[in-house]
Amino acid sequence: MQVMKDKKCIVLLSGGLDSTTTLYYAVKNGYKPICLIFDYGQRHKKEINSAIKIANLLGLKYFVVKISLPWKGSSLLDKKMRIPRYVRKRQIPSTYVPARNIIFLSIATSLAEVYKVQYIFYGANQVDFSGYPDCRKEFIKSFEKMINKGTKVGVKGGKVTVVAPLINMTKSEIVKLAVKLGVPLEYTWSCYRGGRKPCGICPTCKLRYKGFKEAGINDPLLV
Repeated sequence: MQVMKDKKCIVLLSGGLDSTTTLYYAVKNGYKPICLIFDYGQRHKKEINSAIKIANLLGLKYFVVKISLPWKGSSLLDKKMRIPRYVRKRQIPSTYVPARNIIFLSIATSLAEVYKVQYIFYGANQVDFSGYPDCRKEFIKSFEKMINKGTKVGVKGGKVTVVAPLINMTKSEIVKLAVKLGVPLEYTWSCYRGGRKPCGICPTCKLRYKGFKEAGINDPLLV
């Protein structure tokens, strides 16, 4: 992508590998990010704490937005549901939170309008991912078209652009990019459970393990 020096942007920051790498990518390319962190009733606060730690490490402004989804509908929100150990191809897993990223990106769009920010960075990946429909390039293009039809900035001839720099990368490529960018991998958290160490058996732990192994790099969380 074209480097835009001193451009403001918003980064959706979960504290995980992909979103943190996206944040560092934005900084490396001359952007000045505002981090948007969500507390949406997930099983644990560890990823939120990771995101805050990473934003503070870079000295960035951030917002923590609390959202209530009392209807749940996901094993990330409902402790009565079991987190799956395996995800079949073309299957949307129980860890999918209904319309979560549509909600997150909509709030990011609101923040972008207020702060007059053109770019929203989103760490979506459609290669090594858990089957979520809102991690696909098709979704991102459609969402971007929608917000530019239904916002004041869009109607007045401006544009909000959703940037997904990792969209076509494998997990191992993301790990290598993270190392190149100097991402503090020891501060990132990917596990769906909030224990002292990653559980190693949930789908996101397996994806992370696969990425580090194929990249030939040791995951500091497993040392």
